[in-house]
Formats: sequence, structure tokens, C-alpha cells
Amino acid sequence: MSETDRLSLRHPDGTTTIYIGNHVLEATRGAVTRWVEGRRMFVISTPRVLSLHGEALDSLLSAAQAREVLVVPEGEEAKCLEVAGSLWTEILTRGGKRDSRLIAFGGGSVGDLGGFVAGCFLRGIEYLQMPTTLLAQVDAALGGKTAIDCGGAKNSVGLFHHPAMVISEASFLSTLPKEEIRAALAEVIKMAALLDPLLLERLEGRLPELLKGDPESLAPVVLAAARAKVRVVQRDPGEAGERRLLNFGHTLGHALEAAAVDGSLRHGDAVAYGMLFALRLALNRGLEEAVAGRLEELIQGLGLPPLPTYDIDVLMALMQKDKKNQETGLVWVLPESVGQGKMFDDVEPDEVRDLLPAFLEHPWTA
Repeated sequence: MSETDRLSLRHPDGTTTIYIGNHVLEATRGAVTRWVEGRRMFVISTPRVLSLHGEALDSLLSAAQAREVLVVPEGEEAKCLEVAGSLWTEILTRGGKRDSRLIAFGGGSVGDLGGFVAGCFLRGIEYLQMPTTLLAQVDAALGGKTAIDCGGAKNSVGLFHHPAMVISEASFLSTLPKEEIRAALAEVIKMAALLDPLLLERLEGRLPELLKGDPESLAPVVLAAARAKVRVVQRDPGEAGERRLLNFGHTLGHALEAAAVDGSLRHGDAVAYGMLFALRLALNRGLEEAVAGRLEELIQGLGLPPLPTYDIDVLMALMQKDKKNQETGLVWVLPESVGQGKMFDDVEPDEVRDLLPAFLEHPWTA
């Protein structure tokens, strides 16, 4: 494993080591063995992940005193107070202590939930993120943000609790459906558009190849996206300023995702549509049409599923619950140019409401 496959994320609580690429499970065996040796280990995962990749835990956790596997529902359904409460009870019942350790083994929902459970249990135990989806490897598993959903608002209750390690094994990506790859690449576009113009160029040149989901092709993109996120998190660990740019597309995106009650819109797909809407707001604030067109063309290349039918009042109400909001109202992340974005708190609800009907009928500005 080369040095370029290992990143260090420095934060107020220490340093998280991030391992990325093919065969990193084998390369990190020694580090993980030292971390688990003599500990009672709690693994939070889902039935699907355990059936596909559960054997990967056997050699990694062989030095643990005990291994307790806690199974949670698939997807966003797991991120609720009821599931978190049951996990805390199970960990206590099965002998969890202050020096026990936890592994979040799965996609972004498992990572959010697992980190939250670890951060709150006995005021915080060490944990490891082992993301098995592209979305989690490029974004959700990095940066220490943990949360559950509450009151119909996504990620509304949570805390910053950084993992000791993140192990992003590229071979896990080979089992993902193409729809998951597409949705995750939307999040990479989000990051590249406002933080990394070189990554944006890579996506423009290789998007059709990346959409095929080959782990060898995706690994360099995971590494580049992780580097971009590490840079911004180290500069703004508490999400007080620049890090909030990573929410580009999420203000409307979270509302679109939550309002699609049948689960027909994946998170990344919803964020892609959220970016398209944000481009309309940005054009009203001076964004060059060429920049908007460039980003729109790249998003269009994802081949997004059609938008469901929405009630505008429902979307407006859901956006009012967005976690970026301030007492003064909605806050939007909008691009100002390629590689540069800004937080705007002067977007009036009437402007959003006026733009939504035409957008929902035809999301593309061209």
C-alpha cells in the first residue's frame, strides 16, 4: 500500500487515519489488531452488508476479547431514537464498558447511527468506520459528523465524534447496484464543484466509466474526494464556516428525499436535484451562465431518475427544518464560480416558492 492511500485528518480530539484503496483490509490488519486486542467489540451493521462482506471481520477481529454483532434496519429507517436506544441497551446488556470499542460497518446510515451511538454511550467510546458504499467512502464516513433523524428532519440530532480510523476497502464497491454508484457520484460532484476544480475535471472526463462501478476506476476518485474533504474539515472542524459548503444541494435535496415517502429518491439523487435548483438561485445572484451550464451538463450525465410528484407546501415546510437554518431564516449554499461557493441568508421564501413549480416540472435550466 502506497503512502498516497493513507490520509491523516487532524481534529480537536486527535487524528483519524483514513485508509483507501484495494486490499486495504489486509494492509491495515496490524493496526486494527492492535486497536481491538483484548477489547469487547460491538459491530453495528445490516443484514445485507453482513451477508455480502461479513467474513471480512473474521481476521480483523480475531484478537478481540469478544465480538458482539448488532443488526439494524437497512437505510434511513435505522437512524431514529428508537433504534439508537435499543443499541445502547444491548451494549450495556452485553457487557459494554468505557474502554469497549465499536465498528460501524455499512453505508452512510450505519455510519451516522454507529458514530452517534458510540459518541453518546458512556459519554463516548472509540469507534472505527468501515464504509461499504461509495457515498459513505467519499463523504459520510469522513469528518466526524454523526446523527439520527428526529421530527421528520434529517440529521437533526447528533454530535461531532471522530472515528479512530476509517477503512475504505474499494472491493466492497463491486457489490453496489449502479443506482447507488450514480447517487454517490452526485455527492462527489457537489464537493468538486465548490472545493476542487481538478476533481471536477476528472469527473467530466471519466463520468461514463465511473458510472459502471468498477472499483479500480473508483478508488482514485474516492481518494481525491477524501483529500478534498479532509482539507476543509481540518480548516473548519466544527462546521462554523467553510465546511458548510459541503451542504451544496442539500437544502432542497433533503426536502425532496424526505417528501418521497415511498423511498423512490435516493439521497444522492435528491442532492443532485437540489444542486440544479440551487443553480437557479445562483444565476439570480450573478453566477455566469457558462458555469451553471457546465455543472448542469455534468449532473445531467448521471442519468437521474425522474422526480416524483411533490406538494410545494410540504417541501417548503420541510426546508424550514433544515439544519443549516438560522433564526433569521433559510440558508443556501450557492456557487459563485467553479471552485468557489458562498452561504446566502438573503434568499426569501417567496423567491423559492416562485421558482419551485417550473423547476419541478422541468429541472433543467436550459
